[in-house]
Amino acid sequence: MAMTSDRPAPPTAPDAPLRLGFLLMDNFTLISLASAVEPLRMANQLAGRELYQWTTLSTDGEAVRASDGLLITPDSSMHEPLALDMVFVCGGVGIQRHVTREHVLWLQAQARQSRRIGALCTGSWALAKAGLLDGYECSIHWEFQAAAQEAYPRATLTTRLFSIDRDRATASGGTAPLDMMLTLISRDHSRELSAAISDMFICDRMRGEQDQQRVPLRHVLGTSQPKLLEIVALMEANLEEPIALDELANYVNVSRRQLERLFQKYLSCSPSRYYLKLRLTRARQLLRQTSMSIIEIASVCGFVSTPHFSKCYREYFGTPPRDERVTRLASATVTLTPANLAAGNEDDAYVAPRASSAMQALAQAQGEPTYASVHLG
Repeated sequence: MAMTSDRPAPPTAPDAPLRLGFLLMDNFTLISLASAVEPLRMANQLAGRELYQWTTLSTDGEAVRASDGLLITPDSSMHEPLALDMVFVCGGVGIQRHVTREHVLWLQAQARQSRRIGALCTGSWALAKAGLLDGYECSIHWEFQAAAQEAYPRATLTTRLFSIDRDRATASGGTAPLDMMLTLISRDHSRELSAAISDMFICDRMRGEQDQQRVPLRHVLGTSQPKLLEIVALMEANLEEPIALDELANYVNVSRRQLERLFQKYLSCSPSRYYLKLRLTRARQLLRQTSMSIIEIASVCGFVSTPHFSKCYREYFGTPPRDERVTRLASATVTLTPANLAAGNEDDAYVAPRASSAMQALAQAQGEPTYASVHLG
């Protein structure tokens, strides 16, 4: 088996495309991989030049089966000395069983070469096992959140859709990698480019780093508290005209006092506070995703007056409702820009991704009306 060198890859010229590698773990989720790669392809198309290159890797260069059963043939083995600027681990189902010592050693070698490291879906588990998330904020699919935090207490697991912390970028899964890549592309090039990519993919909005995963309450509580789940379902179905707490208690045949105890014990807040959170969260979605007026949103979320709504909103989110009308991308301390690596290594020790998939896609896109439609300074 080829040994992985610890020497850094040759430095990237200022105008050279950024080179990203995607390590496919067994049972990786295809939607997460596609959500990460497609924005790169579209960035190239809209810019009319190769801003990004990407290559897929597997442990031994052999085909990898995705979680939907499709067999994907990678571009190369992870042991080939490719010149990469950033490496993403693409996780999926049963990640605990699939991360081996070989993966851990390889990932640690990538970090020693000053490569930026990222993960998609449950790929953060592999990074944490390699010790590469110690002291970092990171995201992982909500289904693995508790297990990952228990197994790797030195990593700071968040419930955010994605996290960018220094030279680490982790996305929770599903379509969250799309939002993470749009944020990174915006910082690499321009918000105009990322907005144009979003339009091409029919995205209503670009979700930011502060957006949260929606963790189903049933996952938190299991099936042990059916009355509490029923109460919360009633709350969610009645946001415009909130039901009084006494009435909610009567619906599920518990006393008001029992209702209060259930919420405090399992949700660490009062039922009125939880109900308010649901209404305000819904209001935030409407503010960000629709053109409804603040007065209309206050009404459909059960607030008797706009001033009362604005006061509650500011107290809960720390910002007034009108500020949510401004599209903001979460700030990141680093971008996908290649590091200024030291020169002086033998370039012929590295091989470029063969017949760049990015160049092939770019050539095919030249007839598209949007080709080179975004000007980059």
